[in-house]
Amino acid sequence: MAETFDPWSPSFVADPYPAYAELRARGRVHWYEPTRQWLVPHHADVSALLRDRRLGRTYLHRFTHEEFGRTPPPPEHEPFHVLNDNGMLDLEAPDHTRIRRLVSKAFTPRTVERLAPTVRRLAGELVGAFVAEGGGDLLSAVAEPLPVAVIAEMLGIPEPDRELLRPWSADICGMYELNPPEETARRAVRASVEFSAYLRELIAVRRKDPADDLISALIAAYDEGDRLSEQEMISTCVLLLNAGHEATVNTTANGWWTLFRHPEQLAALRADHGLLPTAVEELMRYDTPLQLFERWVLDDVEVDGVTLPRGSEVALLFGSANRDPAVFDRPDVLDLARTDNPHVSLGAGIHYCLGAPLARLELAASFGELLRRAPAMRLAGAPPEWKPGYVIRGLRGLRVEV
Repeated sequence: MAETFDPWSPSFVADPYPAYAELRARGRVHWYEPTRQWLVPHHADVSALLRDRRLGRTYLHRFTHEEFGRTPPPPEHEPFHVLNDNGMLDLEAPDHTRIRRLVSKAFTPRTVERLAPTVRRLAGELVGAFVAEGGGDLLSAVAEPLPVAVIAEMLGIPEPDRELLRPWSADICGMYELNPPEETARRAVRASVEFSAYLRELIAVRRKDPADDLISALIAAYDEGDRLSEQEMISTCVLLLNAGHEATVNTTANGWWTLFRHPEQLAALRADHGLLPTAVEELMRYDTPLQLFERWVLDDVEVDGVTLPRGSEVALLFGSANRDPAVFDRPDVLDLARTDNPHVSLGAGIHYCLGAPLARLELAASFGELLRRAPAMRLAGAPPEWKPGYVIRGLRGLRVEV
């Protein structure tokens, strides 16, 4: 197994898809000793287990660490876990249900609709400046700043403070990799402390002087006598930033790198911008920005005759599920016109990505602006390198000429 699935190998990170094909051929579930997880590579199983309430993002609503056979995190990591464990992504019912219901009152489809002109304006400004420069690193000049600017605008983060967000988010997200080293944990703890303190101050300001932003709406969100606690608001804001930009950044950069390697598909998209909605979905499927999603087994689950015992952890391989030939016709072929595309890149079940409409809006805006303003954009120099992270998988940069 280790020679096939090796998330710390640069060559595997650069192209995990042949290893996934081998995993799918070998069976539906595999024990992986280095991370002590069950790997699940097939689309049907990944999709079913995402919806199966016998699995959860946390176990602390039912068990102590000791009861579940797990070692509690070290006390010095507590600031990260307080921040992370109060966000709805890492909660289960009834806490998850309650928080998602309250957040949904503030983060409505209308919120996204109202943001659309802002998203298009920001995309236009970034792409316009990039084209005026003759190109450069698409990742740092367009892919990264757009979702950060959108989330900052949505939350009401003052302009001068926005440069703080990306480093905080990157440091916190380091903890979502497999077996993160202690230095990564230290950076995540420091970022958790600083980001939480910053948001606590901003929430206090908005309590006294509400504005037309999401933080003010979260403060006001009210349902049957219930409100979000301050910690829940802080954790929600951080989650919106982390989830709302990591996937969008990597879908943008990975997507353009994919297009450069498929010139006939890029030519078809340039000839017909009407392909953009299906192209965005296909780029999310073809090179999935979030390769793996973890779940705890809360009650024994059987997969293909194998019992996954309570207390174990499951690694749902999104990247593999999205290339499963049982679901996708010619899964290793990029087809920007693909309409039958039930990819799992945005999750499923109760944890389905709340920001999916916003992500799609941002991707359509940035790809659309680049297609219009840089119709001959091409790769400059050597092929790009991948960052070492596997779970959140993306390029170090993508240098292009326009």
